[in-house]
Amino acid sequence: MKNEKLSPWICTTLTLLVLLATAPSNVQAAAAPPAGFTALLVGDGLAGWRGGDTFDHRKLLALPPEERAAQIAKWTETMKAHWTVAQDELINDGQGAYATTEKDFGDFELLLDYKTVAKADSGIYLRGCPQVQIWDSTEQAKFSLGANKGSGGLWNNSPGAPGKDPLVLADKPFGEWNAVRILMVGARVSVWLNGQLVVDHATLENYYDRKAPVPAKGPIQLQTHGGEIRWRNIFIREIGADEANKILASHDGEGFKSVFNGRDFAGWGGPVAEYEVVDGAMRCRPKKGGTIYTTDEYADFAARLEFKLPSGGNNGLAIRYPGHDNAAYDGMTEIQVLDDNYEKATGQQIDPRQAHGSVYGMVAAARGYQRPIGEWNFEQVTVKGATIKVELNGTVILDADVSKVDMANVMAHSAHPGKDRTSGFFGFAGHNDPVAFRNILIKKF
Repeated sequence: MKNEKLSPWICTTLTLLVLLATAPSNVQAAAAPPAGFTALLVGDGLAGWRGGDTFDHRKLLALPPEERAAQIAKWTETMKAHWTVAQDELINDGQGAYATTEKDFGDFELLLDYKTVAKADSGIYLRGCPQVQIWDSTEQAKFSLGANKGSGGLWNNSPGAPGKDPLVLADKPFGEWNAVRILMVGARVSVWLNGQLVVDHATLENYYDRKAPVPAKGPIQLQTHGGEIRWRNIFIREIGADEANKILASHDGEGFKSVFNGRDFAGWGGPVAEYEVVDGAMRCRPKKGGTIYTTDEYADFAARLEFKLPSGGNNGLAIRYPGHDNAAYDGMTEIQVLDDNYEKATGQQIDPRQAHGSVYGMVAAARGYQRPIGEWNFEQVTVKGATIKVELNGTVILDADVSKVDMANVMAHSAHPGKDRTSGFFGFAGHNDPVAFRNILIKKF
């Protein structure tokens, strides 16, 4: 076969085809969710999203159904007028209600990318609470508000509170995509912006009521605030109890020492025969009880532990216990360990100051932060002087100064002769139910 030359037109056409095949595309295909994640933006519509605003999610849920539906419909109408989906990007023109997930989330890991413009101001609401801040870090007019410190901080936290300002300036120049990763367990939030840690396990404050913790569940909201912003690759992964407990245990653990070996009751006193060790956990025997306690005494301390309740289960943490009599009255107090659904499980009503985490009979704790029956809960109790703080599954449910309790109005007007004790033992006050405890650690201050 003899060689034949290709015509110049054919050569040019082939060259163009090769260049087109190898040139990078300006249209990026939608990324697949990482393993374990679910995409919150699917297809070219707004399925799974509704409108929302800066509005207390608890109050929204408390509205009568018809009123709640009407409010959501109103927000959704203005949201859809200003939000569009194109080429796998969720685009907002700077106006309208916020894009809000129809689903509420508890503990989660959220991934997303955003790209915005000069002088824009936006944010990511977590469980309906503002917010992980997004803004123009070069806008001098907002330097007094902290814009020069960059995006990613929990801007609505109180001044000086952990997490309010990002740890580093990690924003990319305008025109480039920023990658955000958010980990939320209880009220504890960590944020990475473009691969850099900007918030480290800080508590997100409840913007709507600083005295109450953030809701246990709520929606993700993408805020709009005066400038175009684009979002893509919005993926979420819900976190289970075991992983959540490991995350909580991995932070701020310096100085904690184990007081339970997982095998027997070495280092413990009191009626230990009323308890048993099962699968590395100490558990009150059914129909048994009494207060068992560490043989070491503590003044100011923090105790970390995991506990698991049966339905209707009842126990308590003995704080500065004298080693005899009733922990709730003769010790500084008993921090209640009780099924959050105790009334439903048993048919018995309780005083709010008997609910889980409460300073028994004196100060009520916030409810609704326990894991379902059969799952392990993570709790830390910090005792300093007359103050007691209880953090359950990453959320502070009680922060009280017992020296300020009005003793004339305590439950049943009962005397608490041990309330002002400055030291004592730590223990468990069993009440006939097989409540289990494990990974028990204490740190002295």
